[in-house]
Amino acid sequence: MNPSASAQRDRVSLFGIQIDPLTMKAAVDKLLTLLHTPQRASHYVVTPNTDHIVMLQSDAAFHKAYLNAFLVVADGKPVVLASRLLGKPLPETVPGSDLLPALFTEICAKKISTKVFLFGAGPGVALKARDNIQTRWGSTLQVVGATSPAFGFEHDAPASAAYAREIAQSGADILVIGVGAPKQELWALAHREQLNVKLVLCVGATIDFLAGEKQRAPQWMQRTGLEWFYRMCQEPKRMVRRYGKDAVVFPFIVLRDALQRTEKR
Repeated sequence: MNPSASAQRDRVSLFGIQIDPLTMKAAVDKLLTLLHTPQRASHYVVTPNTDHIVMLQSDAAFHKAYLNAFLVVADGKPVVLASRLLGKPLPETVPGSDLLPALFTEICAKKISTKVFLFGAGPGVALKARDNIQTRWGSTLQVVGATSPAFGFEHDAPASAAYAREIAQSGADILVIGVGAPKQELWALAHREQLNVKLVLCVGATIDFLAGEKQRAPQWMQRTGLEWFYRMCQEPKRMVRRYGKDAVVFPFIVLRDALQRTEKR
């Protein structure tokens, strides 16, 4: 069975999408299996949070990107809590900002020689993340590229093609994209045949976190589902509107799923 087919099994239908009910360990194990294969099919991973789920209700292109993802793992306590309320429990959150370090740690523990390309964040940030990654995990993990793409690159076909060639020619096994949703997922789908990597991780602000440009919420806030509040306080202009909309729309999506489940009984 090929990796893509394997990833489609046992998915849970929630919020109009299919989600893999995986723990962090199980997700890392699946990605390690993929890295062991010789195929370079650019399988990409997406991590739905409430903001993604709200956007997915009306964005057909974004929805298509989700349908073609290798793994879809829950990012955020509200998503996991809602899954339990709907009787389709997801085991735990698997945020991209935790999944990437966990994967890197296992790669080093198992001594799997791996090349990584960082693509995203603001000018110079990917380079800082590269240096920090090499310091922390550099024994078997090599960052072979670190590019912060120009603003609006996704609408510039020649620029996008040039970035894809740069990634393909780097020899990277893993591409880490951090340019925000839905941009990163749409770009991964549109260019996966040109990227020549094994795995693409669409992980938002993770490059910023690895660079030290942004700080994760304290552990107690992560455990209690308050990381969204911490991020809103860090970036109020960008986050207040997003979280305000999500707080209104997401409960209605959960209610719709609950009503549909009742009707099927």
